[in-house]
Amino acid sequence: MKKFLFSLLIIIPQLISAQGNRAVRSLFDKKSIGEIRISLPAKNWVDALDSMRIYGMGMMNGSATVDGIRYEGVGVRFRGDKSYQLGLKRNPFTIRLNQTNPDQNHQGYSSIKLSSALRDPSLVREVLFYEIAGKYMPASLASYTKLYVNDEYTGIFINVESIDKAFVQKHYGSSGNSFFKAGVDYKPEVPATCKQNIFGSLEYEDNLDCYKGNFELNSASGWAELQELTRVLGSEPSKIDRILDVDRTLWMLALNNVMVNLSSYTGNHSTNYYLYRDNSGRFQPIHWDLNLAFGSYKNTGSGSDLELKGLQTLDPLLHADNPYKPLISQLLKEPLYKKIYLSHIRQIIEDNFSNGAYEKRAQELQGMIVVPFNDDRNKLYSLDDFQRSLKETIGRKSKIPGIVELMSKRVRYLKDHPELTILPPAITELNVQGRGKFENQRLTDFRITAKADRFPQKMIIYYRFSDQEPYMSMLMSEETEGKLPSGTKAFGATIEGKGMDSVLSYYIIAENAGSVAFSPQNYYATPNSVKLSDLNK
Repeated sequence: MKKFLFSLLIIIPQLISAQGNRAVRSLFDKKSIGEIRISLPAKNWVDALDSMRIYGMGMMNGSATVDGIRYEGVGVRFRGDKSYQLGLKRNPFTIRLNQTNPDQNHQGYSSIKLSSALRDPSLVREVLFYEIAGKYMPASLASYTKLYVNDEYTGIFINVESIDKAFVQKHYGSSGNSFFKAGVDYKPEVPATCKQNIFGSLEYEDNLDCYKGNFELNSASGWAELQELTRVLGSEPSKIDRILDVDRTLWMLALNNVMVNLSSYTGNHSTNYYLYRDNSGRFQPIHWDLNLAFGSYKNTGSGSDLELKGLQTLDPLLHADNPYKPLISQLLKEPLYKKIYLSHIRQIIEDNFSNGAYEKRAQELQGMIVVPFNDDRNKLYSLDDFQRSLKETIGRKSKIPGIVELMSKRVRYLKDHPELTILPPAITELNVQGRGKFENQRLTDFRITAKADRFPQKMIIYYRFSDQEPYMSMLMSEETEGKLPSGTKAFGATIEGKGMDSVLSYYIIAENAGSVAFSPQNYYATPNSVKLSDLNK
């Protein structure tokens, strides 16, 4: 007995210590399912939240426990546009942790956005799209969580990182600049002279008040800056790179097209994206609301909804000649931008779809959530629909395509498309010149050279000295050196350093008559980097 008590005295403190040191789950952990418990004062909370959603902008005060950590004085409301449905418990939620306490947050996040995954029987569309998009441009984190309201299990939801001040601060180093969401939940009265039904298409309007019917302002000011963006886009597209991050915009458009995300700028209503003006004065596009990606929403804005074959064969140059979609048509008029856009499409396909990585990832996600999905009494699809949804069309009326059913044929179509079969140059022998072994004079500039084959016409270097700066560009000069193989050229550029401790980040584009190539290919995540001090060793 004494031995038993002695053992307990040893074990109990160890258990207490283990619990106290238990790792706190990251809010967007991909390998586990979170748990959020909301307590609301209204017994019939669905009716109460419906009323707020329909008639006002208020929030119901309550408490929330996020992965075991309780917060008082939070605000709760239903959110969403097409994803909101009257009378449902399984609606998308906004949980504002700082509703009554401005400093209250969970791991730095003051707002939690829960998606109900409406019209997505697979429950993987949003998570999969955000994961792929995040390889090429800033994108929300997304994971799964179980939701309880007043101790009732409401279902498995997708927890999507809010596009808010914390998001833009993290990705762009500021949060107080002009900030817009395309699409409005509550359309205000606007002058009768405003263009009708243009949504977030970024068409120019003379009257600033007209923009208020199509965009939500998430900053103290900015309407004049948004108007200037639309003016330059429509009237001076050659200057658009001064006010818009063109490359990230082309990534957004390419991602939407490849993954048939028509509930976006690419589709009928030109909504579900954000614009944030960074410290360099350029607007940054950001994806949002992706539950209808992979062909769940089917209207391009021209004609009726597309059937499965039309989704599989969606033109990569959709809207290239559409004056009512200037973000596409005006950018793709510029030959270099068009080539970059098509190059992005090729890279998205090769990185994620030709190798089957998307299907494997979708199966992993479904395997993780199948049990809580089946336990959900409010689910809108059966377990059988959920399990078949990757490879088969679900719903006689809605006809939501299986993700693999859609993308397997779409990838083949895109890879055979004439605009995407043109061979790009191949960049080789990229080199940064260092100080010679017996040279006494220290280098003060960066001298970069490279070669490209397949008849390159020009090579451009994009460079910066800080992650907070926009990339500057320089046309590299053609070098004359010894005899090169037919179709191969050498190029060089000299970039002035900013002191002996300068660190240069850069990437290169080589362009031929029909296409472009990047070096490094994954320049968004890992551009080339070189220290001037290293070159002088």
